Amino acid sequence: MTEGQWSGSSTPYLGADQGDVWGKEAAAKGKLGTQRLLGVGRQIPNGDIARHLQVQAGGEVVERQRLILLDEEPVEIATSYWPVILAGDTPLARPAKIRGGAVSLLASLGYTPGSIDEEIATRPPTGSEAEALGLTAGEWVLILTRIIRAATGEPYEVSVMVSPGRIGRLHYSMKVG
Repeated sequence: MTEGQWSGSSTPYLGADQGDVWGKEAAAKGKLGTQRLLGVGRQIPNGDIARHLQVQAGGEVVERQRLILLDEEPVEIATSYWPVILAGDTPLARPAKIRGGAVSLLASLGYTPGSIDEEIATRPPTGSEAEALGLTAGEWVLILTRIIRAATGEPYEVSVMVSPGRIGRLHYSMKVG
């Protein structure tokens, strides 16, 4: 890992008693990890999100988007989606921090990971992504899409994390159950 790059793991973000995992992970490296809520609401999802969540055409999801900051610098745009039937009447659908975090809230509702699939892709950023992440011309973004299913196989969350391509390295070591 070169200076300025980040090495992280998805695993801590999947535990039910997570609290502020990002803040703790950054603090362990002598940094300040925070996030800012960009938007929360009901949306008709794009085709990939609808397919991953098995939402009917025209059906809605709850979308929650955050800008992830490291020492006040943007490092990721994280957007999570849940079926409205699951999240519509919960704090996930409200524009405020969730006490204990979304994973803890979902666990209290009976949703814990049975399986997790992650897809990684790269592409040029959209204009709004380039602006939010402070990218320079020619920089690409890394997109990590996480699909979480209950033990029954039912998908209940999709998260899409968009980061500068210079993010560094991702480490995977997941144990579910």
